[in-house]
Amino acid sequence: MNGKSAGKKTAELPVAELSPKEASREQARLAALLRRADIAYHQQDAPFISDAEYDAARRRLREIEARFPALARPDSPTGTVGAPPREGFARVGHAVAMLSLDNAFTDQEVLEFDARLRRFLGLGEAVLSYTSEPKIDGLSLSVRYENGHLVQAATRGDGHTGEDVTANARTIDDLPEHLTGAPAVLEVRGEVYMTHADFAELNAAQRASGDRPFANPRNAAAGSLRQLDPAVSASRPLKFFAYGWGQLSEPLADTQIDALARLAELGFATNPLTRLCHGPEELLRHYREIEATRADLGYDIDGVVCKVNDLALQRRLGSRSNTPRWAIAHKFPAETAWTRLLRIDIQVGRTGALSPVARLKPVTVGGVVVSNATLHNEDYIRGIDASGNPIRGGRDIREGDWVKVYRAGDVIPKIADVDLARRPPDARPYEFPARCPECGSDAIREPGDAVRRCTGGMYCPAQAMERLRHFVSRNAFDIEGLGAKQVETFYLLGWIREPADIFTLAERDAGGEKAIAGLEDVLNRLRGGADPNEQKKALAEALGLEHFDPERARERFEERSRTPLARQHGWGVRSARNLFHAIEERRRIALERLIFALGIRHVGEAAAKLLARHYRSWDGFARAMSAARVGEGPEWEELLNIDGVGEVMARALVIVFHQEGERALIERLVAQLREIEPAREAAAPDSPIAGKTVVFTGTLERMTRSEAKAQAERLGARVAGSVSKKTDLVVAGPGAGSKAKRAAELGVEIIDEDTWLELIGDA
Repeated sequence: MNGKSAGKKTAELPVAELSPKEASREQARLAALLRRADIAYHQQDAPFISDAEYDAARRRLREIEARFPALARPDSPTGTVGAPPREGFARVGHAVAMLSLDNAFTDQEVLEFDARLRRFLGLGEAVLSYTSEPKIDGLSLSVRYENGHLVQAATRGDGHTGEDVTANARTIDDLPEHLTGAPAVLEVRGEVYMTHADFAELNAAQRASGDRPFANPRNAAAGSLRQLDPAVSASRPLKFFAYGWGQLSEPLADTQIDALARLAELGFATNPLTRLCHGPEELLRHYREIEATRADLGYDIDGVVCKVNDLALQRRLGSRSNTPRWAIAHKFPAETAWTRLLRIDIQVGRTGALSPVARLKPVTVGGVVVSNATLHNEDYIRGIDASGNPIRGGRDIREGDWVKVYRAGDVIPKIADVDLARRPPDARPYEFPARCPECGSDAIREPGDAVRRCTGGMYCPAQAMERLRHFVSRNAFDIEGLGAKQVETFYLLGWIREPADIFTLAERDAGGEKAIAGLEDVLNRLRGGADPNEQKKALAEALGLEHFDPERARERFEERSRTPLARQHGWGVRSARNLFHAIEERRRIALERLIFALGIRHVGEAAAKLLARHYRSWDGFARAMSAARVGEGPEWEELLNIDGVGEVMARALVIVFHQEGERALIERLVAQLREIEPAREAAAPDSPIAGKTVVFTGTLERMTRSEAKAQAERLGARVAGSVSKKTDLVVAGPGAGSKAKRAAELGVEIIDEDTWLELIGDA
């Protein structure tokens, strides 16, 4: 397989299926693509990919960096905005950063945005008000006024430093030169754009003069504003909509909608379609109205921007590294296309989830050739949601159907609809398998779960290999020289079947017997698997065969299994010695790394750290998990009371430690380790609450419960959900009930919110 085809294959894989090495390659590819796209869009005004492709690549890169945090770099496009200023313009530093916006592509994501904000602010069921306005597809501009005079205009640039385009901005009719009644310092922010009619006239003039026409109004507007000769900018029909502000010497108003009205009074053009909406349902209705009239607006928009109306709440919500929490861009759907569904394949993931994938007749969607699409789960194929309600009008999906494919923020496309009029007469409803196609084990669907899962565990080759890859990943055991590719090879050769085998690899080197038994196991499964082609290719590659053949594989395998690692292809004495040394070094491991490395469902890095900090040692953790019973007993209650651990995660932990096979596998691993380092205390050693266990109860009046917990943890405290003998401090607000009573019974110190703030120095 050449590099190009290999890259294409990796680009088509879901992030959850990427090995660390594949993720590293994909991260580098996406980062390079996004950097080029940012420069082309923000610097050169000549984008080479669509907005949908850009959004999809950015979201995929964010997913990769979330799953493999070690790959995230400070200069990653996911943490930057725009592009550096172009040469030829002076640079202008933004006193207040020009942030980008998070995107939403579905109604559900808008509902989740609203719910997330209400949770953060502790508003319960209260209705949040928002402004909703068209998202103009133009060039962002920040215009600074001092004492009512326009003194500077700058592009977004990289969000912190932009290009000085003051002379060019003065030629835009929508930007007043002088203001009356404005704050002493006022930075107005908005979008420079061009109407469809003006764009058509400009391109007609371009053609008449023999110049190349512009690709679209956005490129034309951006290119016009960035002319080194202001006279050229003056000849172009540029317009400006104000949508916000940067630095201010005094507030414009208390709300977003009133601040926009104030800008309009000062002489700025604001979008007349901006509306105040109460709650997410009104946001969605306004979105539909704008979407329906999009073609008649006379200028390009690519979505609707939703912002929290109350500016005090905006300040409380704050910002992430490059996006505000209080705003989101609800983007319009990407392009769609119709094609034939050739077949439905089932892929088995690391957690045993059976995921259906549509294999399509290749079709171009949004400038990208699509041949695969996700089908989510068996309910989606049947035409119902998780509650049994119909989707797509209850139309199911069958092999041979003509299907509507779309891409909206995800690299893996989705199927939106089915054309029943073109359904083949012999098409039959798809029967989702009740057995795992990889190992033949029962595939069951638990109540409340949307997916069916294989029960084979490490017996299932799909799960075993993926769990071993996870085990050696960067934030787990991270054994130098033993990456995902080496683990896959050693697994297929039968040298490593479970984590403990890694630590006996040196003593078994060239032993042969266990490896040969492992090959028979692999060969038997390859004969009976539903679609074993990928495994056959992988095993052939591992054995140095051009094509897979069971007999040749056995011969080559027996030869290699009796050959020391140092004499294997691609290895030498030094590299083998270095690997065995690296394995020995990992017999000492931090507790949180060990917990994360086990690959327990729902237990990620953050959860592993929480568990490690709470139980302190492996013995304490393992003992508690073994003693816990789902739904009952003090150990179960203690587990649930860890702030950040819910019932779903707790159930997964307890089930693993009560399965004989899984528990035996873990014990074999732990027996190979020399030292499991206990969890370290959180930072902030000078904090008066560092190392203490704190419980919050009742109503907090000066901050939400979420804010208080986050603050306590930053200062080195552990936050618990219930009071026990281990509790050091209870912060009780009005309405405190059983927890305060329990604290009094146990003699635990109880303080009010004001005393808490004095204690932490934030009164």
